[in-house]
Amino acid sequence: MNKERRDRLGDAAIDVLAQSGSRGLTHRAVDATADVPLGTTKNYFPTRDALLRASTERIIELYKAIPRTAPADRPGLASLLRTLLEHARGPGRPRVLALLELQREASRTPWLAAPLDAFAADDFAYFEHAQRSAGLPVTPQRAATVTLALHAALPHLVAEGPATQAAAGLNDLGSFVNDLLDTVYGAT
Repeated sequence: MNKERRDRLGDAAIDVLAQSGSRGLTHRAVDATADVPLGTTKNYFPTRDALLRASTERIIELYKAIPRTAPADRPGLASLLRTLLEHARGPGRPRVLALLELQREASRTPWLAAPLDAFAADDFAYFEHAQRSAGLPVTPQRAATVTLALHAALPHLVAEGPATQAAAGLNDLGSFVNDLLDTVYGAT
């Protein structure tokens, strides 16, 4: 099958998930969002499960394409984490919303949980590596705490609730990241 068209449909499915949630993910909605003839998505992904699988594969592919640098020091790590959170609140918001929808759907769809679990495990490994590269006294528990805090911040960033963001310190991402690192690793 045509990879360019397949990717276009996957991107459209991500947009539909972000806009309408998993219940809104239909073949017709993806056709409309991708601006392709009616029935095109069904030709590529004949069932809803196939469409969910393609959406998951595409979002993982897009995340893996993001360059992953290893910071040389703690300020570099703080900058990296802040930038990732800013991206999630800004241009990356549709992907974060789509990923959250897929994770919610995976709680009821066991086969969908496996690729998302592997993706999350890779994310934990990357963030542990980044903390180690920054010269921090990493333990698996410390690395996991930082990564879990970042993951927990995502729904609040995309929901854009000002009171919640203020209560969690997410209204100032630089301070949030520095406070997180200070709490886990001690103040510098």
